[in-house]
Amino acid sequence: MGSTPIKVMVVDDHLFLREGLRAIIDAQSDLKLVSEAESGEEALEMYATDRPDVVLMDLQMPGMGGVATIEAMKKHWPTVRIIVLTTYAGDSQALRALRAGASGYLLKNSLRRELLDAIRSVHEGGKHLSAEVAAGIAFHVIDDTLTERETSVLKLAADGNSNKQIAGKLGVVEVTVKGYMKAIFAKLRASDRTHAVTIAARRGIIEL
Repeated sequence: MGSTPIKVMVVDDHLFLREGLRAIIDAQSDLKLVSEAESGEEALEMYATDRPDVVLMDLQMPGMGGVATIEAMKKHWPTVRIIVLTTYAGDSQALRALRAGASGYLLKNSLRRELLDAIRSVHEGGKHLSAEVAAGIAFHVIDDTLTERETSVLKLAADGNSNKQIAGKLGVVEVTVKGYMKAIFAKLRASDRTHAVTIAARRGIIEL
């Protein structure tokens, strides 16, 4: 490793987590925490000034969420290296973050085991996924993904709307909604709408 420490930024709205990460990073001679942000908007402002080498990014934040922040950072600074930190192992959520430009995806319950290796690996240009997340992506990679309209239908169903109510909200006939639901069940391998909502929430396709 070189003599210049790897500069790290933490983006998370929870003070307790930021303090924990600071303690882990400060104990390493080759890492240096240069900035902490509570939101995506604040992270963009701080990145422009501090130019960290690696950004640790939460996904669920008030205001600009993690994926939108990743997209904005990659647009303005294409070489930025970002590791997502989340409690959520859903494969769809992970794929959105990775497609937006993240280089790593870690579950918060694995940070003590994986964080330092992930930072160093991503800084060197590598990728790092928690094993549970990688397994979920691999398991579902051959699945048909839900279309934007199917996802909208499922979100409305999750909110308790009947097929008739969904049809009214989307401006289509009820039989069309039934067709969407049938396709959703097949793609998610779900037995009914409650099962479909549960699977979609677990995989990060929809948020409850």
